[in-house]
Amino acid sequence: MDQAGQQIFEFLSHYGYAIMLPLMIIEGPIVTIIAAMLASLGAFNVFIVLILSVIGDMGGDIILYGLGYKFGMGFVRRVGKYIGITENLVLRMENYFLHHGGKTIFAVKATTGLCWATFTAAGIVKMNFRKFVKYSFLGGVVWSGFLVAMGYFYGYLWREIQVYIKWIGWAIFGIAIVSFVIINIYKGYQAKKLLKENGNGVK
Repeated sequence: MDQAGQQIFEFLSHYGYAIMLPLMIIEGPIVTIIAAMLASLGAFNVFIVLILSVIGDMGGDIILYGLGYKFGMGFVRRVGKYIGITENLVLRMENYFLHHGGKTIFAVKATTGLCWATFTAAGIVKMNFRKFVKYSFLGGVVWSGFLVAMGYFYGYLWREIQVYIKWIGWAIFGIAIVSFVIINIYKGYQAKKLLKENGNGVK
């Protein structure tokens, strides 16, 4: 590791946890993968990364729930268009709650790209908060655990192979990004499938 890389590594080791949590609330998946890769390289404790990832993930969920709970459809009408939430989408997710309840929270976190709309809808319909937190936590453990494992594995490859190939770090980082994109494409497909199955509920 060169001097600049060593300085960055030391900075992250000392201050990484402090900036990691707020970043995970904003963009959890990407930050979690990167943090897990760095944990594999020794910058962080992987178990702390996992805990912070779950907390950050739940923090974002609770914020969206609170906004939906307090402002209802007014929040969707005023802000939704800027973050990809439409009234029709929220209504569809409300209808899905009627059939599947809290399990919707767990399923959405792990398999689809409908988190923002789903958690806002949960607040709008005033879903029991304890129930919401329970399923948000369970889904967060599964999702964050998967991301941490993936990031740690790529970090392990980086650490082991860079001894032989100097540019392998960038290649593995690129593979991690491609993997994340593929996961999001899959989640988008699952989201469309879920909405199609529930499409007859809301016109």
